[in-house]
Amino acid sequence: MKRFLAVAIGIVAIVVLILSSMQLLSLYFDSQSQNNQKNQSGFYFGVSFCGNTTSQAKLLIDRVKGYTNLFVVQSGPVSTNETAMNEIIEYAVSSDLDVIAFFGYFNPQYPWQIPWLDYAKAQWGGHFLGVYLNDEPGGNVLDANWTGFFNQLKIRNSSEYYLHVPAIDLSLNGSLPTDYSQAAYHFEAFVQNGLGLNELKNRSIASFTSDYGLYWFDYLGGYDTIFTEFGSNQSTTQAIALARGAARLQNKTWGDIITWTYNQPPYIENSTAMFNDLMSGYMAGAKYEIIFDYPQVDNNPYGILTDQHFTAMETFWNHIQRLKPNSAAEAVLILPNDYGWGMRSPQDSIWGIWEPDSNSAQIWDISRKLLSKYGSNLDIVYDDQQFPVTGKYSHIYFWNQTV
Repeated sequence: MKRFLAVAIGIVAIVVLILSSMQLLSLYFDSQSQNNQKNQSGFYFGVSFCGNTTSQAKLLIDRVKGYTNLFVVQSGPVSTNETAMNEIIEYAVSSDLDVIAFFGYFNPQYPWQIPWLDYAKAQWGGHFLGVYLNDEPGGNVLDANWTGFFNQLKIRNSSEYYLHVPAIDLSLNGSLPTDYSQAAYHFEAFVQNGLGLNELKNRSIASFTSDYGLYWFDYLGGYDTIFTEFGSNQSTTQAIALARGAARLQNKTWGDIITWTYNQPPYIENSTAMFNDLMSGYMAGAKYEIIFDYPQVDNNPYGILTDQHFTAMETFWNHIQRLKPNSAAEAVLILPNDYGWGMRSPQDSIWGIWEPDSNSAQIWDISRKLLSKYGSNLDIVYDDQQFPVTGKYSHIYFWNQTV
């Protein structure tokens, strides 16, 4: 009997061990499956690092790697330091994060930058998603001095500051454009030829930038992905409508980046507002969502992000695993061709040159009504024969009709 009991107990122990092992294996494979699902879903979420040192970057990577899959090296100092760039990206990739590298432009003072593009593709393969090149080209035009803009463009075309930039015949000799179409043409020519996008296209490397206006024309200039800026006291719903609409019709991708709400500490919105903005972007079909982390505040080693922000990020990451976004709007508002109006207020400028014209008030009125009616189910696009809306939306509205 004792021998029988011993055998029985041994069998039970073995069964328990097998079941426990099976449970652990099941949890492991479920975890692996969930991680693979995250990586294969096509959605990227992460932070942009804007600090100065590799140690700062590694600290931030260690803090967020459990609930993000993207790390953007958006640091000016790092963009001019090949050793630091490589060390940070290598650490991010080893932490199972994909990466985007930032360059303000390809500066001849740092001749390593363009050959580095080939190195990055070979070294990190699919983990290297592309280059964040320049910043806010459309917004800068809305708020810029255009005479200075065209003078600067002539300097850049001389390749004094840019490498391998083709010549552009501006035909303006530093003067201002005379109409909206001429402004659009020269803006698109500058983006296409003046920022170094050709270096990326020649290598089949994706191009990214963030902006707060004129996304349609950023895409026409050649960018693959635009991050519309959230958190800057502008309408998140309108930002989605403009960015997603432009990306959808032009067959590009879009995302969002949560930037400053204040011009002084704490700079960024609180964790609740950040979570809500992230959810708005995700449910509207953003492919990328990024938190802009700059500058360092009150000796915070993580820049402007607090424990509450990190908790909100982790909550968001876990929450979206069970949600399916709606990437296609049901309604569209069509604006006049080449109408580069900022749309931030009824008094916003057109192409940074002209005051609002006779159409602006009508566009403002109909856009408010449609945004109120459809919310994130509205896209805003431009009347362009290259990009027809027919068959893409259930409800089509033109800027000059009555709603």
